[in-house]
Amino acid sequence: MTSTARPSCTSIPNQKHKGSNQHSRQSYNTLDADSQSLSTLGYFKTLPLEIFQMLLSYLSVKDISVLSMVSKAISNRLINYISTPSGNRRLLLQDFHNIKLPGKREGSCIIEHYRSLGLLLKRCTLLLPTKDRLKYIHKVLSEVSCFKLNGCPSPLHCVGLQCYGVFLQILIAGWDELECHRVFNFLCELSNLPRKVQAVVSCKPGSARKLELRIRLFCRSVLLNHWVHRSDSAFWLTRILKPWPMVNQARLLYIIFGPVSPLDGHVVWQKMIEGPTDETSLKGLADAIKLLYDAEAREWTADDVISLVDELSVIPREWLLENNARLLILSGNNICFTFMASKAVNGRTVELARLVVFLALVCEKDLYCMDWAVKMMQKVCKVFSTPGERNIFLQSVENSFAHMVMDMLQAVLAGNRDQEDISFLNLFHLVNAQANFHKEILYLTMRSSTNTI
Repeated sequence: MTSTARPSCTSIPNQKHKGSNQHSRQSYNTLDADSQSLSTLGYFKTLPLEIFQMLLSYLSVKDISVLSMVSKAISNRLINYISTPSGNRRLLLQDFHNIKLPGKREGSCIIEHYRSLGLLLKRCTLLLPTKDRLKYIHKVLSEVSCFKLNGCPSPLHCVGLQCYGVFLQILIAGWDELECHRVFNFLCELSNLPRKVQAVVSCKPGSARKLELRIRLFCRSVLLNHWVHRSDSAFWLTRILKPWPMVNQARLLYIIFGPVSPLDGHVVWQKMIEGPTDETSLKGLADAIKLLYDAEAREWTADDVISLVDELSVIPREWLLENNARLLILSGNNICFTFMASKAVNGRTVELARLVVFLALVCEKDLYCMDWAVKMMQKVCKVFSTPGERNIFLQSVENSFAHMVMDMLQAVLAGNRDQEDISFLNLFHLVNAQANFHKEILYLTMRSSTNTI
């Protein structure tokens, strides 16, 4: 009995001893983890948190972003610092109507500050999933009213959206396409952009001028203007346009890139209808069209872009053909030819002939080489399937020149004194355009004849 009782007595202390060792080991592991976390702080582990945050005030934002890469523990401390009132005051500058930073050398500006802040938050949130990163960024920036689509009372004199744009560009640089889709959807949800776009594309052009202006500024300053690579710009412009039907895409494209008043910044809808315009008014639209036509814009076909140009040229009503011709020239050879070839294939010969005349007129007015217009016509001639169709087209070109000369001459004779000089100048340009156009055809014909002899 004694011998059997002893093992049972001794087994209890052994169990207690085992539990004690396990508890000790757990305590040791916890202490070890804490010490490892503290060790990653380096010499900063000896400083109280308040002193650590005071030291940050002596570092530039770029230096803080470098510091954030030292360790996860440092990064966590910086994330906490950014969320504190002192961190907010230091980092979320909001003097967007005075771009010079106080106490900085000449040339430093708030836009560069937010570029550095984007890098800081990019590095601090590097280990978080995309969804959590976006939520944290929104939490940090949510109090900045000038970052909102309708947030600033004076948007034309504010660089808030530009700061938001450069911040965003630095933050998401290098993210894959799926993550960028999530960013766009997140921004749409925050700004309610789809509902606001729906409002402006559904009403009469110009009836919601302030909202048109705010959509233009938000899309350009936040989503489009700051990308280095054309593929990135094409991606974001596609995100803005693709959810909408073609007619709304054209309307939205005009809102974002069309001409605006130099006085109040509002979109000028009558610019393309009332009279000939200049290259400056069309350059933004032409650049956007070229961007969508590029191979980088994988979601757009040539037919899509040509249909968009067609829709654009009747917003809000049919443009003057001279403005349409000028847009095609600015959009580049490929788009111009594809647009003209589409008309040739679809049997719109008379429209195509008049367009050729206005291409020649724009070349004359804007001092482009007239042989470009002749070569473009020659290239289009090859699209016609039979010699008879080609001859009808060439005859239509000559008829269009004759009709336009007669119309402009009649305008000169019938015009009042104020209009007479303008009408005469238009007639002067057209006659010179016709002469130079046919001169280039003669040169081309003579060179061909000489080569065959």
